[in-house]
Amino acid sequence: MTTNTDSGGFRARARETALAAVRGLVLALVILPVSVLCFTLVAVSVALIPIGVGIVTTPWILGGVRDVADVRRRLAYEWCGVRIRSAYRALPADANPWARTFGLLRDPQVGRDVLWLFVDMTAGFVTALLPAVLLLYPFEGFAVAAGLWRVLANGETYWYGFVPVTGQATAFGAAALGAVILVGAFRYTPALLTAHFRLTRAVLDPGRGELVERVRVLTETRKDAVDASAAELRRIERDLHDGAQARLVAMGMDLGTIEMLLDRDPEKARQLLAQTRQASVEALGELRDLVRGIHPPVLAERGLGDAVRALALRLPVPTEVAVELPGRADAPVESAAYFAVSEVLTNAVKHSGSDRIWVDLHHVPEGGGMLRISVTDHGRGGAVVGAGSGLTGVERRLGTFDGVLAVSSPAGGPTMVTMEIPCVLS
Repeated sequence: MTTNTDSGGFRARARETALAAVRGLVLALVILPVSVLCFTLVAVSVALIPIGVGIVTTPWILGGVRDVADVRRRLAYEWCGVRIRSAYRALPADANPWARTFGLLRDPQVGRDVLWLFVDMTAGFVTALLPAVLLLYPFEGFAVAAGLWRVLANGETYWYGFVPVTGQATAFGAAALGAVILVGAFRYTPALLTAHFRLTRAVLDPGRGELVERVRVLTETRKDAVDASAAELRRIERDLHDGAQARLVAMGMDLGTIEMLLDRDPEKARQLLAQTRQASVEALGELRDLVRGIHPPVLAERGLGDAVRALALRLPVPTEVAVELPGRADAPVESAAYFAVSEVLTNAVKHSGSDRIWVDLHHVPEGGGMLRISVTDHGRGGAVVGAGSGLTGVERRLGTFDGVLAVSSPAGGPTMVTMEIPCVLS
């Protein structure tokens, strides 16, 4: 039993060593041309900015560099379990070419990407190639011991490592050195591949820069949240002043008139009383609408799923709602999600021209938990974030909770708006 276990462990280790060597060799063969090409394109594109050509090409090239870096991040985790974070700054979707170009050039993460290209084509190439070299080099020593030294020497001393091969005895010494190197390769080759990705992490990972970027994003989202709260308070004050408050003042005046008319003109008093009763009903309806706009009672009582279903029932366009939520999120998250969905549905009804809308709400437990909402219609398309659209406000509302908004809306449709908010369900 022990022998079988040891044999299985040896085979597993051998496979791991060979796999690390092959992966390192593949990386080395890809690194040099790709990194040199990307670095050259970045340098040329940035140099062409003063004449205007670089304004067009630089965002595309830096986007390609980001894609290359993201592939290396993924391989680092999948192959060696090395996590490499990123902290790219978000750019407005409607940013003009100048703003996009210089926004990217000012992004510290983009600067790390470009620096990584230089490191990758030098030290990164060497560290990627080392696992394969360490595994394959011993076989040259064995070939030398088998007589290859006679062909390679050509009348001169042939060196294998630090061993001068001048005869069969020294050839066996080369084989012994190869055996030692092979033992080292068997033990250290996977670690060398991990070292390559750790070098990549040392350059690409934002480190404390991620914390700085995080503080910057939180500062911006806090400002957006404060501005949104102030605007919401102004709306509530305006609605109260122009709606319910005005009706209540009118009701008070009517009641005073009714008191004076009770004895002199009872019939007129009854008419005013009926009008006052109707005004009270309308004022109550306005107050209910106002409360619903602040925090719908159905949202507080029955949760996000039922609140969105109730919202869909009030729309003039048939709307299908699918909900898979095994619990409830925190009240602020539910409120932000509800009003985000409300805004997206309002946009779809007003601008899409679609005769049906689909809403899907579900929770993804992986990665700490994510509330994911999609709103789809098959209207005319063309929805974008920015340019004064309501989606900009939705994006800011979600950003307060580290949420994101993605819009897919080609001309001619369909349009899919996807919203994600990190959260756990109770």
